[in-house]
Amino acid sequence: MRVTNNMIMNNASFNINGTKGGVNDRNTQMTTQKKINKPSDDPVVAIRSLRLSTTLSKVNQYYKRNIPDAQSWLDVTETALLNIKSLMTDARTLSVKGSTDTLTQTDRETILTQLEKLQQAMFAEGNADYAGRTVFTGYRTDRDLVFMSDDNITEYSITQEFTSDDLETHRYYYGSVTVPDSPVRAKAELALKETDNTAYNQMDDAQIAETYTSEYYRVRLGYDKVKIADTDEDGTVSEDEIKATLKFSNNDINTKIADSTYKIHVYDNSSDPNWFQACVADSTDPVTVADDEIVFLKETGEIIFGANVANEIKTTNSKLRVDYYKAGFEEGELRPEYYYNCTYHDIPNDKDVEYTKFTTDLEGFNADEIQFDIEYTVAVNQTITVNTEASDVFNSDILRDITEMIATVKKSIAAHEKIDKIIVLQGEAQYDDKASQDALAAYKTAAQKEADFADNDLQKLFSTEIGKLDGYLAQVNLGITNLGCVTDSLALTEKRMSDQQETVQELQSQNDDIDLSQIIIEYTAAYTAYQASLTAAGKLGQQTLLNYI
Repeated sequence: MRVTNNMIMNNASFNINGTKGGVNDRNTQMTTQKKINKPSDDPVVAIRSLRLSTTLSKVNQYYKRNIPDAQSWLDVTETALLNIKSLMTDARTLSVKGSTDTLTQTDRETILTQLEKLQQAMFAEGNADYAGRTVFTGYRTDRDLVFMSDDNITEYSITQEFTSDDLETHRYYYGSVTVPDSPVRAKAELALKETDNTAYNQMDDAQIAETYTSEYYRVRLGYDKVKIADTDEDGTVSEDEIKATLKFSNNDINTKIADSTYKIHVYDNSSDPNWFQACVADSTDPVTVADDEIVFLKETGEIIFGANVANEIKTTNSKLRVDYYKAGFEEGELRPEYYYNCTYHDIPNDKDVEYTKFTTDLEGFNADEIQFDIEYTVAVNQTITVNTEASDVFNSDILRDITEMIATVKKSIAAHEKIDKIIVLQGEAQYDDKASQDALAAYKTAAQKEADFADNDLQKLFSTEIGKLDGYLAQVNLGITNLGCVTDSLALTEKRMSDQQETVQELQSQNDDIDLSQIIIEYTAAYTAYQASLTAAGKLGQQTLLNYI
């Protein structure tokens, strides 16, 4: 084969370009410290690199974003629960103090102030939020759990359910002494009481009133100041509407209500004159719930059962469904949609919004609670629920209990203030005559009886609250424990994701990165070959045909 000079020069040029390309490739590798610059350099390395990059991106999403976000949510929730636990513990301490019989007026006033502060602080914790998202309201994180101010506009129809275990005994007191500006009327009342006790008891505004106590089983709605679902403007409600409002799972009880064996009465409160007048058979026990009666108190949201009704509920383990209406909420009250099946009445826009917290059976009683979980994906095929719903750790019972405690302390304080005022009147010179002193003594005796009843009520109520608060604390502690289990699980997942991140990064480095010392050697060899090709080509260019003539 004949080889021409052009062929030699072309080959030399090709070889120079080849070695130059080798130098360029090694230079790029040495600069980037990567094995390939484009997929065509090595398709196998490129495919593995893409797979490892995708895996690392997922791991980083879990490890650097999802897990820290979930941990922050759990931390905020735990802090709020610990604060609620601390407040409940303080309330329990006050209950222990109030259950003693050695309280002074200063002690009562101190307890009252502390209870009012606790009431304000306790459910403010229910609105704890993380990055503007409320942590106790399920996935409705844009809504507060607790009304932060008085709201006279908001209206709800609420369905609440009770079991026989919810029945509790409660004492009811009736009668109050009105301290006179002077003993003049006291003389007249005292004379009437001594001459015609029946006429005296029928006085609507008697100032020297007797104090009585009764004890019955009751259940307490989640709210006070409620109405029967279809209460008319004048506050009245038909018998059929009352029967529809209270529905028992035991049909025998429903039948007895329907045929009026069990009678239902609706009153404003335990001091309602209608209750007093309707129940007085004699003056020895004016506040009475007959054995076959049910009393509904709208102001306090209580349903009181006579002995026979309560016994049948307990022996048959019957459930009670109550439909009622709540218009206007006070600061600190819980929003109903997080605890009950209810309907929000948007009056300005003339529309209703229904909220479902429980599925119901064919008879309309609660079946299963609906959970509004917020789940974070913290690893491949692994999710955790980060939120704790308010209904799982606390409800309105603690708020209602503190409200009752406050009212009881106020009643005791007021009763003792009456005694102090009467003592002051007894010491005034203008009332030093025997008739005035006898009248004031009658007032003082009645006031002392009222104070004794109030102190006894305070002591017994606070003693009961110790056990109830222990139950509330146990529920909060369970919530904190469950939260701790989730936190521990998340910590293990975080450790695993950290190890997985290191492993994937190491595999990616092995696949993508090139050893620097090796590439330097290869670059040097390629550069030497390039220089040699240039030298050889240069020598070829120096030879011509004249050199051989």
